[in-house]
Amino acid sequence: MKTEHLDLRRLNDSDDCEHHKAQDAKLNRLMEVLRSKKKIVVIAGAGISVAAGIPDFRSSTGLFNTLRSQHKLKASGKHLFDASVYRNDSSTSSFHDMVRELSHLTQKAKPTSFHHMLATLAEEGRLMRLYTQNVDGIDTALQPLATKVPLNPKGPWPKTIQLHGGLEKMVCTKCGHLSDFDGALFEGPEPPLCKECETTDAVRMAGGLRSHGVGRLRPRMVLYNEFNPDEDAIGAVSAADLKARPDAVIVVGTSLKVPGIRRLAKEMCSVTRDRRGGFTAWINHDPEPLGIEFKDCWDMVVRGECDDVARLVGLPRWDDKDCGEYSVVDRGEKIEKHYPKVVLKTQGILTPTDTPREQSPTPKLKQSALSFGPLKPAPEMDLKVKKKPGRKPLPSKPTKLANKITSNFTSTKSAQPTTKPSDVAVGRSGDTSLFPSLAKTPTTPMRSVSPFDTRNNSDKMHFKSEDVPKSSRIAVEVPAYKRQETISPKGRLPSGMAKLLS
Repeated sequence: MKTEHLDLRRLNDSDDCEHHKAQDAKLNRLMEVLRSKKKIVVIAGAGISVAAGIPDFRSSTGLFNTLRSQHKLKASGKHLFDASVYRNDSSTSSFHDMVRELSHLTQKAKPTSFHHMLATLAEEGRLMRLYTQNVDGIDTALQPLATKVPLNPKGPWPKTIQLHGGLEKMVCTKCGHLSDFDGALFEGPEPPLCKECETTDAVRMAGGLRSHGVGRLRPRMVLYNEFNPDEDAIGAVSAADLKARPDAVIVVGTSLKVPGIRRLAKEMCSVTRDRRGGFTAWINHDPEPLGIEFKDCWDMVVRGECDDVARLVGLPRWDDKDCGEYSVVDRGEKIEKHYPKVVLKTQGILTPTDTPREQSPTPKLKQSALSFGPLKPAPEMDLKVKKKPGRKPLPSKPTKLANKITSNFTSTKSAQPTTKPSDVAVGRSGDTSLFPSLAKTPTTPMRSVSPFDTRNNSDKMHFKSEDVPKSSRIAVEVPAYKRQETISPKGRLPSGMAKLLS
């Protein structure tokens, strides 16, 4: 973030064309902001009333310096704006003289050009809030900048918020009764008595009740080191304005020495610069305040008279009804009164894009017409958004896994054999349909064994194989570990075996 510097005093005195060219661009930006922004917040100090004849506080000709010499004070004239002025008669008398003289000046003062510019902003509805530290009441005397005393704690709030009260009202310290300020009552060291308290006390005494006392009157202005009666309401309205996010903040005619005003200006500028197109400006004779808290706080620092700024902006006065109707247009906004807006539709793939461009009914195209024929209106997009299928819900109970190969199979009544008994030949060495592995490893041919063999019977009965019918013979496979093999060569019988076989 960069801060631009504009010195109106040097601009008026300089004849350098290059300097004027550079400064005019900054001046045009400031004038454009005050002419176009719609949510402007102004934090004003005593500097905006100097041209009206009201002295400020801290300058060389301000009240702090003149009151010291006028009332022969030991310290600065700031002491007369402190709550301790009521501690002794001498300071109270000096305070009453100062208030009476200041009230006389405000009654003769007339609003300045800057006051009228603020009233015009409020009349147009572009002034969000005016936070003023002035007690002269020049700004609140204009109808668009009127305020309420006391300030209501809840909205809606007036356009002008008096941060330090004002001299147009006086208040009783006991009953809180408000009335118009009368400077003639404030003479001498004794504060004037409250008429309302006197009437109420007289009624009580006539009724035989004890007296509650009579209050004293004082100007309804906030002094240093005392409680502000509108403190809660000011906090509520400032919080609402911060939430609304103004688009421009102008800090003018104040030195920001008061901690509360310093914090308010810092927060307003911070919120405004964070938004897109926000603008903050410092307008004063003195340079901007220094410190880490005000780093990157200003978009523009203007050194010069605030009335010169108002005259350069050139807004009509709020009470001038002969200027005719006019509208405030933001930069880049186009006004089309006689030609309707036409949205060009192009044919192509429907994809999410920016808003179609708006052109006049007969746009001037730089590119020559294409030979693909006239453009067809684009098909209407289906605004219904297809919902993506969601995830399937998890089962409430875990499903039972299927039997693995290593699992044991159980027989059921409904189970049926996969092959017919007739398709399997028991004892056939050439059949590999049931045991395919038998075809891979060579096996010894099986021989027929009779159940009537004498080797298997203990009764020593001898039967010949020819005596058993063929239909009764059963082929039995002898396990390999029970076979009794010979070492005789194949095809030849050992000697003596012929007799046994016969």
